Amino acid sequence: QELLVESGGGLVQAGGSLRLSCVASRLTFSRYSMGWFRQAPGKGREFVAAISGRSDTTTYADSMEGRFAISRDNAKKTVDLQMNSLKPEDTAVYYCAASLQRVVSEVGGVNYWGKGTLVTVSS
Repeated sequence: QELLVESGGGLVQAGGSLRLSCVASRLTFSRYSMGWFRQAPGKGREFVAAISGRSDTTTYADSMEGRFAISRDNAKKTVDLQMNSLKPEDTAVYYCAASLQRVVSEVGGVNYWGKGTLVTVSS
């Protein structure tokens, strides 16, 4: 059984919205900050958003600020990413990440990765 499993990806038109979800298993979930990263074709993996274990701190990449919103439910061991006003350049595989850092924001700080979910934004 995978530690982190993402869902919610798909095809959407520019300007549309998608909500990604990630469910964790076999983790003491509240100990981990949770993040979303993405990797576009031919590019490196980049930070999208993160939330601290108690949801008191959230952080976003500059290009996502105001369009994306991250949230978590520790009782359900889930973390969601609401994505609005999507652009073709948001097309990527989106990865859920768990980190023992207070608020993860770099690939090197991730302890566990999901396998990813593909988001395709058409123009």
